[in-house]
Amino acid sequence: MPNALIVGITGQDGSYLAELLLEKGYRVHGLVRRASSFNTSRIDHILDRVVLHYGDLVDSSSLHAVLRTAEPDEVYNLGAQSHVLVSFETPEYTTDVNAAGVGRLLEAIRVSGLKSRFYQASTSELYGKVEDVPQTERTRFHPRSPYGCAKAYAFYITQNYREAYGMFCCNGILFNHESPRRGENFVTRKISRAVGRIVAGTQRKLGLGNLDAERDWGYAPDYVEAMWLMLQLETPDDFVVATGESHRVQDFLARAFARVGLDWREHVETSSRQIRPAEVDRLLGDSSKARKTFGWQPKVKFEGLVDLMVDADVALARREAAGRKG
Repeated sequence: MPNALIVGITGQDGSYLAELLLEKGYRVHGLVRRASSFNTSRIDHILDRVVLHYGDLVDSSSLHAVLRTAEPDEVYNLGAQSHVLVSFETPEYTTDVNAAGVGRLLEAIRVSGLKSRFYQASTSELYGKVEDVPQTERTRFHPRSPYGCAKAYAFYITQNYREAYGMFCCNGILFNHESPRRGENFVTRKISRAVGRIVAGTQRKLGLGNLDAERDWGYAPDYVEAMWLMLQLETPDDFVVATGESHRVQDFLARAFARVGLDWREHVETSSRQIRPAEVDRLLGDSSKARKTFGWQPKVKFEGLVDLMVDADVALARREAAGRKG
């Protein structure tokens, strides 16, 4: 039974990855930050099947401790301050976690003597002010946020440990991927949650920023499969993971509201407070290398993704409304 350590197991990707690895017969360990509230809602249904450890990417001693205990064959680093707009408000913290934290984790693996295979969650935000459309592994990075800049360091330090020490380290340059478990401060989940609450009668309006921004949106469970596939290769490498289709925020709105028979223009207001200081206008990924190397294919298309998110959040909003009435 192989051991896996998921840093960030309580997040969207971490929860889906934990499910996938359990299905494949892994013993799954997860690193979680100690907080006043125990936020395990995404993994409550598998809590009895995973082993959780307290730790933090800003604390080297906790990383060394969990590696000694778990002795993982595979380490998936999904831990991050993951919100782009928030990174403008907390640039130092974002850098400490998303950049230096990756260096701490890699160094802890190296000095432990373990032969752990390492996956780093890279991001399409690396491309920022894009120079090529679509973006590939060869496209130059031009990040447009503290989040993107910190992730650029993480990408290169992962490459460096691979080249300098012969460690099995992969970067997955994942484009936007969503699900009903997406955090509610991300635009897709803001939209699906608002649609649900409007249907349930507990919300009237939705405030958003740039409706013309284009993103390559996929389904999170499809993307965590790509993470696992990368670590099964004979030779480590870096890969773009994307659907190859780009849609505007406005397109997501139109599909989401149409799902429940509403016109989004009657419910959405634009807000300058939600526009980034430096915007990323168009992201579109070319995952040809991943498809050719390990046969990955996205299973859920854009329309299906929007529909399943809206359906889940309509059901959730109705349960919440019924609970308040009760």
